[in-house]
Amino acid sequence: MFSDLISAAVLVASPDTLLSIVVASFFGFVVGALPGLTATMAVALLIPITFLLSPIAAIASIVSAAAMSIFAGDIPGALLRIPGTPASAAYMTDANALVEKGEAGFVIGASAVFGTIGGIIGTVILIAASPLLANFALTFSSFEFFWLGCLGLSCAVLVAGDDLLKGMASLMIGLLIACVGMDYTTGFPRFTFGSWALLEGISFIPALIGMFALPEILRLLSQEATVRKLPEGAPGSALSKIGRAGRRYWWPSLRGSVMGTAIGSLPGAGADIAAWISVAVTRRATREPEKWGKGHIEPIVAGGSANNAALAGAWIPALVFAIPGDTITAIAIGVLYLKGVNPGPMVFLENGQMVYAVFLVFFLANLMLIPFGWLGIRMAGLVLRVPTTVIAPTLLILACLGAFAINNDMSGLLVMIGLGVLAAIMNASGLPLAPTVLGIVMGKIVEQNLMQSLISTQGDLLAFFDRPGSAVLGVLTLALWGSVMVRAVYGLLRKSHSARRAQS
Repeated sequence: MFSDLISAAVLVASPDTLLSIVVASFFGFVVGALPGLTATMAVALLIPITFLLSPIAAIASIVSAAAMSIFAGDIPGALLRIPGTPASAAYMTDANALVEKGEAGFVIGASAVFGTIGGIIGTVILIAASPLLANFALTFSSFEFFWLGCLGLSCAVLVAGDDLLKGMASLMIGLLIACVGMDYTTGFPRFTFGSWALLEGISFIPALIGMFALPEILRLLSQEATVRKLPEGAPGSALSKIGRAGRRYWWPSLRGSVMGTAIGSLPGAGADIAAWISVAVTRRATREPEKWGKGHIEPIVAGGSANNAALAGAWIPALVFAIPGDTITAIAIGVLYLKGVNPGPMVFLENGQMVYAVFLVFFLANLMLIPFGWLGIRMAGLVLRVPTTVIAPTLLILACLGAFAINNDMSGLLVMIGLGVLAAIMNASGLPLAPTVLGIVMGKIVEQNLMQSLISTQGDLLAFFDRPGSAVLGVLTLALWGSVMVRAVYGLLRKSHSARRAQS
């Protein structure tokens, strides 16, 4: 083990690996900061470059670009209310509200610091518990994934705020959009209106751009030409405020990191679901619910920690059993095969120095978030000083390019426009957008695993509680639903009782 660690340190310390980490981090920073361009897209664009690199340098570039683009997605979400990545949408409202209070440096710096903490904690868990967590993830069947998806949908309502009915209505809209495309079991087209472009369903990236970016861009275009002047923030440097936040909210950060690693280790989950669930759980457990949605750092701490921790968690099944935890590790596994390295249980014995090199790369890639976070703080002032007449058309062009680039046809643009109009109507009606977005993401996962489970059991609903993991997740999900309903009924009874007392 010690000799493998020394060999790994030599591999990582080589000039080509260190240069790959720096260059890929900068590339991931740029891609993540552009609305609509995801961490997966950043990694995919690096594939041709990895052919020219050594195996560890290739993996280092993938890990660095992914970690940096996940963090950089918080920057446009905070400054412009346009999430750079789906994960950053989970806490975008509070991040932007803090920026409007003059705390741009605090928000971006906190995203970098707590993203680094989450990534390092996730890496430590990756090193210590790879076989254990991978074995746990492999025991999941369609029953467990169904309940996990239901738990994610429950979180969609929880992050919506205090109005349960509006949250549920928004979630139903998202689930309806997720139904577009071919039926999972019969292949029959649903809600496609005869369009071949909708047979595979609604593409998530154009949907995200349309629902979050387009309404905000139209709002900027409708304003007079102004340069944004934000109020002065609270006294104190950004670094001191981050330190106070770390001391006050260390538990949400630790919980988000552990939760993000665990969720990331489940194949198909990823950083997006980890961030949403972490923010939802933190919101239910917070002692300061009145501050949420008005510019509170706690959701940024919880979501930012879960983001990068999930990236490390996704490598657990990838390294140990060659099963990708998300799309990024799927690309990484393909690159490793091309380099002659076969992931799986034997890689720890046959190529131990490669495994330890990956662990060391994770530490370096997450530490790179700190200097790039400082760069993001310096860029924030420049972005905010750009006139709206310049920034709005530029963002519109980027949004259209991002929506078009998904399938290289007009279908992405049409989806963006259609859901942009829907988002504008929902904003005017007071319906939250977050449950709709998560409904689009989770809808297909829930439906596919539900149908697989029903087919395998001939429609026996009790089979959803037969397996230990499925039973635990099922009881937890049903208990969560029951508690929400009880609280809603209790709130209605209290209001009616107060109204009768006021009349008397």
